Amino acid sequence: MTTTEQHPSSGPRADTARGRVGARELLDIVLDPGSWQSWDIPPAANAGAAPEYAAELAAAAAKAGTDEALITGTGRIDGRTVAIVVSEFRFLAGSIGRAATERLVAAVERATREGLPLCAAPTSGGTRMQEGTRAFVGMVAISAAVARHKAAGLPFIVYLRNPTTGGVLASWGSLGHFTAAEPGALVGFLGPRVYEALYGTAFPAGVQTAENLYRRGSIDAVLPVTALAAVASRVLNVLMSPREGLPELSELPKDVLADIPAWESVTRSRRPDRPGVRELLRHAATDVVPLSGTGEGEQDPSIRIALARFGGIPCVVLGQDRRNQSESQQLGPAGLRAARRGMRLAHELNLPLISIIDTPGASLSQEAEEGALAGEIARCLADLVALPAPTLCLLLGQGTGGGAIALLPADRVICAEHAWLSPLPPEGASVILHRDVDRAPELAARQRIRSRDLLADGIVDRIVSERPDAADDPEQFFERLSHVLRYELARLLRADAEQRMAERSARFTRLGSLG
Repeated sequence: MTTTEQHPSSGPRADTARGRVGARELLDIVLDPGSWQSWDIPPAANAGAAPEYAAELAAAAAKAGTDEALITGTGRIDGRTVAIVVSEFRFLAGSIGRAATERLVAAVERATREGLPLCAAPTSGGTRMQEGTRAFVGMVAISAAVARHKAAGLPFIVYLRNPTTGGVLASWGSLGHFTAAEPGALVGFLGPRVYEALYGTAFPAGVQTAENLYRRGSIDAVLPVTALAAVASRVLNVLMSPREGLPELSELPKDVLADIPAWESVTRSRRPDRPGVRELLRHAATDVVPLSGTGEGEQDPSIRIALARFGGIPCVVLGQDRRNQSESQQLGPAGLRAARRGMRLAHELNLPLISIIDTPGASLSQEAEEGALAGEIARCLADLVALPAPTLCLLLGQGTGGGAIALLPADRVICAEHAWLSPLPPEGASVILHRDVDRAPELAARQRIRSRDLLADGIVDRIVSERPDAADDPEQFFERLSHVLRYELARLLRADAEQRMAERSARFTRLGSLG
């Protein structure tokens, strides 16, 4: 958290040699030409500052070409007005004192008042040591302002630059709805030089890097600054899309479905070439922005989270990825915690949520038990039932056990023709009841797991035909499915929110009763 840990030794030329982009250079790269408008006013004099510190501030201003460690204002990205907060590392290593805190909080609050999305690009050694604890507690004011901005349903996009450490990372640097980082950036709470000085040993190499944090599910992307505008534009295309004034859609025709045995659907759903969530996003969605893990240091490849639009309608998508589930890699607690991140995003941004079920079952392992798998299933169920945002569940393939039902509660449930839902795979049910797997086909029929039975029992609302198998003609299948998703999402967005939630609760209460 010191001001000198990453301080350059010879000004802007040294920064350029290191590949470090200053605040104004970043604005030139990211914003539409000529669109920048500053919000900054000169900072008040730091009353009672020691002469040495006042001299440091003056020297830092001359060196950086800015009057503080960050600049704020508005600009346009692909024609869309956004509020911007950008750190200047050449000003005392981007450290945050009281004047910088005051400027940052004022910018966040103004963005909230004006209904603007906020983009932040920090780079900092952390809290300004010359100002001590009074500067340190500014983290609280900054975090509170960002929380109010997000509570207003406004996007917050963060781009972590090299380096971002200390109190900056532990406040506004870690609160983004979408967070990317500069390739190779040092990103960590305690700077490595401080660690080595305190503990007498070097911090493990490769831990505090953008790439490692991405792999671990702490950030969503690693991007060069030249790609930032395009990705931010795609994020904002989703997060700032209108939820009202949607075009009317004609009523969908009902598919005529063949009376296929449940076991045949089970075997078809297990085809290795059956399309899943990846193909859905590729063929049926636009402006897709993948997110990584929980955002809190956990990653599970069996769950994919994305921001996307279906027919122009913005959504949060969380789906079970059939390609990343096997006997050795099953859906675990971290995957469900990642799914709950998607639920929180939908709530914060008031976006519809699409959950996609396609799993042979949750993990049965020591790690899963110790990681609170059952508790995460329960919390997913509770969160989904109570989520104020419109919810749509797509049963796309296998729907086995608690891992499947964790994503089921929704206002509307759509089912692919050969998808199914069961408390265990049919083989498991056969073992429990008959001590062998031979009667799995019989159990699949008796337990009413196939799509036709789920529709008749009120568990799903609509079936999308596969004509005869989605694996044989995935593009045509996803074209039909895309139209269904657009129709159902538009209906949900037009519905009265209180009535919609009351109907959701009543539906699952009814399904759980003997009536």
